[in-house]
Amino acid sequence: MNVAFFLIPKQDVIYLKINSTMRQAIEKMEFHRYSAIPLIDEQGCYQGTITEGDLLWKLKNTPGLEFHNTHTIRLTEVEQHIQNHPVSINARMEDLISRAVEQNFIPVVDDQQIFIGLVRRREILEFCSKALGKLESYEPNDM
Repeated sequence: MNVAFFLIPKQDVIYLKINSTMRQAIEKMEFHRYSAIPLIDEQGCYQGTITEGDLLWKLKNTPGLEFHNTHTIRLTEVEQHIQNHPVSINARMEDLISRAVEQNFIPVVDDQQIFIGLVRRREILEFCSKALGKLESYEPNDM
């Protein structure tokens, strides 16, 4: 099975540029109801994933930082506590499944590490569920 089968292309993915502000991240997460968003640099390379927790910890641990001045903090200044490791577009299904155990989504990159989209855990689980259903309905006498 090819990663491209599950790929949600970049143009259909919500992401942020790494030089965006905390305020932009908070507003984008609130609007889309996401708890994590991929980050890319100016060249389009995947740079990590920012989470609600990362933003909250930055707010908590930065003296004088309050919501009204989060527009002054760049995401490059926010520590990423969880690493969503990307896979290559040429990755195997086993790679997707092993990453999906830990990650809600798996960023997908090309050979130059350019972010080309992502695969959600949901689609992987749906695929596995359908495959298991087919196995369970298989009867040896059906041949």
